[in-house]
Amino acid sequence: MSDVTHEAAAAPEDAAVLQRLSTLDRFLPVWIIAAMLAGLVLGRAVDGLDDALAKVEIGSVSLPIAIGLLVMMYPVLAKVRYDELGHVTADKRLLVTSILLNWILGPALMFALAWLMLPDLPEYRTGLVIVGLARCIAMVLIWNDLACGDREAAAILVAINAVFQILAFAALGWFYLDVLPGWLGLEDSGAAGGLDVSVWEIAKSVLVFLGIPLLAGFLTRTLGERAKGREWYETRLIPAIGPVALYGLLFTIVILFALQGDTITSQPLDVARIALPLLAYFALMWAGSFALGKGLGMSYERTTTLAFTAAGNNFELAIAVAIGVFGVTSGQALAGVVGPLIEVPVLVGLVYVALWARRRYYPTPPVPGRTSA
Repeated sequence: MSDVTHEAAAAPEDAAVLQRLSTLDRFLPVWIIAAMLAGLVLGRAVDGLDDALAKVEIGSVSLPIAIGLLVMMYPVLAKVRYDELGHVTADKRLLVTSILLNWILGPALMFALAWLMLPDLPEYRTGLVIVGLARCIAMVLIWNDLACGDREAAAILVAINAVFQILAFAALGWFYLDVLPGWLGLEDSGAAGGLDVSVWEIAKSVLVFLGIPLLAGFLTRTLGERAKGREWYETRLIPAIGPVALYGLLFTIVILFALQGDTITSQPLDVARIALPLLAYFALMWAGSFALGKGLGMSYERTTTLAFTAAGNNFELAIAVAIGVFGVTSGQALAGVVGPLIEVPVLVGLVYVALWARRRYYPTPPVPGRTSA
């Protein structure tokens, strides 16, 4: 996605947040809805679309879907300042708190909400659990910047989440989808839907759809900065390739909705039910994380960064894993697709909440972009 400039972040808190987004990002919900409608029309207009997409595959994912997923992941990971990763040791409190929120509380909360709100819809429930495991490495940088959070801390936490997803996503997926329901006796109720999740299938999807763009992003930044310098890289190259992530997301949504059209049009209430636990998740994670940061005595910048990195999710990865493990027409994939439509307006609203909280609880205005403890 496109970057927010330093000048925009320095605007007073009463400036219109949406005006500080690029045109592409400002109307992202509109583009997503348009992509969904285009997909529905395409699915009804083209007979045999399933067979056409299945002719060429990467693993268990059709080539057009795989291309879309890789394209939308690459620009996001090219934005990460990988050389800043070691600097996080200067604030162990922020690091430990973020890891606990992202990798312990976040997945557990989404698991609980999914089972509480979707006990009779196992495919959608599983899709939401996968969303809960995919920690945010994408638009959180935009929301954090709009709310005048700590840019460098956000970049560091994003990089750490990317590394953790490579190392831990598959094991956590196996635990939350296969092990924990059995421990809690949930599978005995018949609501589990006979899930049989392979750790290797999840790991393979993560390695392909996160590992490849992560390596490409790392090499792009390393070689780009070495050749032209950081200023050129972040002011010229990143703005040029940033919108490609949105194009990849929209292309993937078109294809997914072309294949999901019958389910969506015949069961619109199911889509609405998917949105409810997502809304609850965003509200609880953001508010709880902000209150925790404030309680621990963190600055506004660090508290805001903590809250947005904990509340956001990497829907690109969730969609990729759901497609790779369960198939492009699965309910799990649909749950992932609904995610960005809910996340964007909710987190834009939370930017306003953060700016209000700064005026209410932090009387001394922070310096935007400043790295503070």
